[in-house]
Amino acid sequence: MAPRRHARTPIAVTGLGVVSPAGHTPDALWQTVLAARPTAVALSDPQLARHRVRLGCPVTELPQDAALPAKDARRLDPFAHYGTLAALAAHRDAGAPDTDHTRTVIVVGNAVGGRTTSDRESALYTTDGPLRVSPLMPLVTMPNAAAAQIAMRLGWRGSALTIATTCASSADAIGLAAMLLETGRADVAIAGGCEATLTPVTLAAFGNLNAHSRRNDDPQRASRPFDRDRDGFVMGEGAGFLVLERLDDARARRARTHALLAGYGSSADAYHLSNPRPDGAGAVAAMRAALTDADLTPADITHVNAHGTSTVHNDRAEAAALRTVFGPHGVPVTSTKGVIGHLIGAAGAVELIATVQAMNAGHVPPTANHEHTEQGLDLDVVHTTARPIRPGAALSNSFGFGGHNSTLVVTPL
Repeated sequence: MAPRRHARTPIAVTGLGVVSPAGHTPDALWQTVLAARPTAVALSDPQLARHRVRLGCPVTELPQDAALPAKDARRLDPFAHYGTLAALAAHRDAGAPDTDHTRTVIVVGNAVGGRTTSDRESALYTTDGPLRVSPLMPLVTMPNAAAAQIAMRLGWRGSALTIATTCASSADAIGLAAMLLETGRADVAIAGGCEATLTPVTLAAFGNLNAHSRRNDDPQRASRPFDRDRDGFVMGEGAGFLVLERLDDARARRARTHALLAGYGSSADAYHLSNPRPDGAGAVAAMRAALTDADLTPADITHVNAHGTSTVHNDRAEAAALRTVFGPHGVPVTSTKGVIGHLIGAAGAVELIATVQAMNAGHVPPTANHEHTEQGLDLDVVHTTARPIRPGAALSNSFGFGGHNSTLVVTPL
């Protein structure tokens, strides 16, 4: 994505909402990430008994929301349930902005849609026949189900979009929403992502791909971004959403502003379905585009929330990209995935929320389970304890299967 030229319209982040393995408020997420407390557990599904992978970072104890009655919630696939709850929470956090409901935009990032429901109904078809398949399955599993639910719950009648760039989906959703605000197509946006892929079929596939950690006997130590002993990512689930507005509009209604969304960049590797370019060239392009969009230089960035999946190929390629942009050991780097695992389509939004929290707290959280940086990565990986940082901009990376690269830059108000 080519960066916009300046002067640009400042975009305020006025609401944050999250459903995650680390808790269901931005503060709960932040405290768990700051403590580097992993949320991975051994999964109890009996179908996993013969699997190579039997661990993950699940969502537990979902909150109730009066705007989503329990009867309605039960009809949703978990991914849409998580997304609706997180989006409604972000809307409340923003003070429920009173706006023309035709001048709104919802952009949801999601990689696969209702995988939990589709797997269950497929099993029913196999065991009990076609008449047992729910007629609601197409409506529950469609990737745009979350965007539709959010629009219905809020009564927003502007654009309600769904974007799928695998693990970069929610970061791209946020970047697209900001552009729609800047061009005057809407006055307020809810953007983020949601995912629920902790199903036996999905875990079997990633296990057979050799992408997922197999530390079944020690799940809390399984996700180890940039560590020399890593053996793959750990799947997580959840949702993260932000409310975005033009800064002048936010100030006019005296809204609290968590941060400014200052820059967005994206690129495609055009290289491989699963592996990134080894030299990280696509990631370099996304980061540089985001910095240009924000009118910042690498020296302005106080820390990077890396994609940092804990896979061999991703961590090496991202390290190469970070060295190219920032120089060896040039910027403090952390990865949230050591705590909450890889939320796939929701990863970018949840990790951006953690990035905003870190920027505002003035501390980079440690990368959980990181003990020894792999030789040759030449990164300043924050680990063991949190590190104080100066006030300033922060950068969050999200890179997806298929070679999708997305970078977001946030700054203090």
